[in-house]
Amino acid sequence: MNPFEGNIATKLPQTGTSIFAVMSGLANEYKAVNLSQGFPDFPISKELIGLVVHFMKKGYNQYAPMPGVAPLRMALSKMFKENYGASYDADKEITITAGATQAIFTAISAFISKGDEAIIFEPAYDCYAPSVTVNGGLVKYARLQFPDYSINWDELPMNISSNTKMIIINSPHNPTGSVISEDDMIRLERLIHGRDIIVISDEVYEHLIFDGLQHQSAARFPELASKTIVVGSFGKTFHTTGWKTGFVLAPEKIMAEFRKVHQFVVFAVNTPIQYAVAEYLTNPNNYLSLGDFYQQKRDFFLSEISGSRFKPLSCYGTYFQLLDYSSISDVPEMDMAVRLVKEFGIAAVPVSSFYRTHENNRTLRFCFAKQELTLKNAGEILCKI
Repeated sequence: MNPFEGNIATKLPQTGTSIFAVMSGLANEYKAVNLSQGFPDFPISKELIGLVVHFMKKGYNQYAPMPGVAPLRMALSKMFKENYGASYDADKEITITAGATQAIFTAISAFISKGDEAIIFEPAYDCYAPSVTVNGGLVKYARLQFPDYSINWDELPMNISSNTKMIIINSPHNPTGSVISEDDMIRLERLIHGRDIIVISDEVYEHLIFDGLQHQSAARFPELASKTIVVGSFGKTFHTTGWKTGFVLAPEKIMAEFRKVHQFVVFAVNTPIQYAVAEYLTNPNNYLSLGDFYQQKRDFFLSEISGSRFKPLSCYGTYFQLLDYSSISDVPEMDMAVRLVKEFGIAAVPVSSFYRTHENNRTLRFCFAKQELTLKNAGEILCKI
């Protein structure tokens, strides 16, 4: 095919290949233990697979309704009422999405126009800023405080202007494993009081929270919830990242605008999977036990690296553990990550890739959503460095 010879004006001039694709590609090339990309390497529930097959055989294989199938929306309404005391109308305030990334892009597209400002917290998951930029918005960055990655409440209010239309929060937080406290949510609720600011609350790891902490969903705070789009992910909850099935909850007026865009981004989501997940959610133990499940994996991984020169930072949620390598090397994080793959056969993600300025705190992110054998192999490698 002949190459295009015209001029192409890119909307994302600073955007290249995702760091997850880069590190997983390196891991595959060097046959390294891959703790970089956030996906489990253990089997998912046989019951859940059986339910998908069941609904496929029953003929639920055509387009689902645009907002999602009614049983799943009703199950989510019930779940949020029981878990957070929040009331969401299944018909008008809940929509099923093709994963959380689609949900976030759709939410940003629905409310951000040219010149609008959106505040995100760094280090930030890599889909937030490009989604704002491609819609003509301007990103303002608030920096989480190293090493606990807490919100700087002296700095955040200074980022707000008359053009601020959105604040994006993420808890439990990817990549750091930090969590937002009840006090943080109350402060945020007060901060946006009287302002026309939409909040996107990325809560895809809501059930992966440790050490007796309680997830502080935006849904728990009535005034905050009245301006918030809550985003969740069944892929993260049920270890089915390849199924790309998520959801959003928001007040009716906000959801109406979200759906206007959603219908043209994806229209409808995988039908048999929706019915299967709806059935699976009827047993709360299928998600309430996940905190203990992943805490055991975190603790096993930490025990396996206890003899290493890597220093673990606090991890209270998600399935990511940050390790400080400052006692080993002063090289930048990307260089260290590449070195680990090529010289030692283990892949991680540099936390610097989650900063626009590639800040170097000499920390790497390791995914512990793996079988014990994988984590044991990883531990043996890290202890030799």
